[in-house]
Amino acid sequence: MDFAYYWFHRLAHEVNIFWISHQTHHSSEDYNLATALRQSSLQGFVSMFIYLPNALFIPPSVHLVHSQVNILFQFWIHTELIDNLGPLEYILNTPSHHRVHHGRNPYCIDKNYAGALIIWDRMFGTFAAERKEEDLAYGLVHPLNSFDPIYVQLGSLQSLCVRFWNTEGFWNKISVLVKGPGWSPGKPRCGDFNDLPQVEKPIIKHDPDVSSWISAYALVHYVGLVPLYDKLMLLRHTLSAPSQALDVTIQMSTAMCMGFLFDKKPYAYFSELVRCLLIATFFVTQQTDLEESHELPGIVVQGLQLLYLLSAFIWFLVLVMGDRDKGKLD
Repeated sequence: MDFAYYWFHRLAHEVNIFWISHQTHHSSEDYNLATALRQSSLQGFVSMFIYLPNALFIPPSVHLVHSQVNILFQFWIHTELIDNLGPLEYILNTPSHHRVHHGRNPYCIDKNYAGALIIWDRMFGTFAAERKEEDLAYGLVHPLNSFDPIYVQLGSLQSLCVRFWNTEGFWNKISVLVKGPGWSPGKPRCGDFNDLPQVEKPIIKHDPDVSSWISAYALVHYVGLVPLYDKLMLLRHTLSAPSQALDVTIQMSTAMCMGFLFDKKPYAYFSELVRCLLIATFFVTQQTDLEESHELPGIVVQGLQLLYLLSAFIWFLVLVMGDRDKGKLD
């Protein structure tokens, strides 16, 4: 299982059409346990083909258990708090090895693909040890500079389509898909490592100066999603398709609009006003149906009604009073 993971992971970095399903995980410019949870919605459509040969000789239950153990193992290595683990560094994938994998320093690119065992990288020539004398910069070589989750998930797909369309020649277009993200005509399959930008010091992360008011507002609205999300997961086999689609729309629109606010998009305030108005209308007009279908207590639904109505009123005042132009909430 770990051997298959190594090759899936390596292909996800070295084949451009697979990279779009994995780059989300590398988009974080911080390196902590939450980074492990930053996963692509497209990745499963790629990895299943790599694991398909297992179906010929491994029972499904065994495959699933080892798959979960492999993934769970990789959670704890997303940390800067653990240094060198001595002799274990020769066998296991460790925080030190995986920090290199997530680094965008030139020596880190396309290195340390291991899941649980670093032996595969040592065997196949993709191993690099962490250089203590060089500070690591995390994230993508070309940072996304956005907190919009839709863009973080699908932005690379958009870029790939544009690049495919603009590349001349049939075989060059195919190469855009099947060669590395850094490839261009006349370059090696995985690109020319001399083209990689050097990490500038001090390392600067995408961190817009957002007011504590906006941060607190976002936190309240994320907490407000919990009851609906919890019921969606619990009742997903019995909820009607329209109800599930609406729940997912509410979840995604919230995450997207919070991203707009943090990115300081010019349309962020208006987008949030529209979102709050639409969701408030839904909760008010469908209160009884929502309580029954989602098994939500009436007080929870009423609390959400109040949250969205009050939020819509606040953003209406913000737009009318012109605080956006004055920058009072930024």
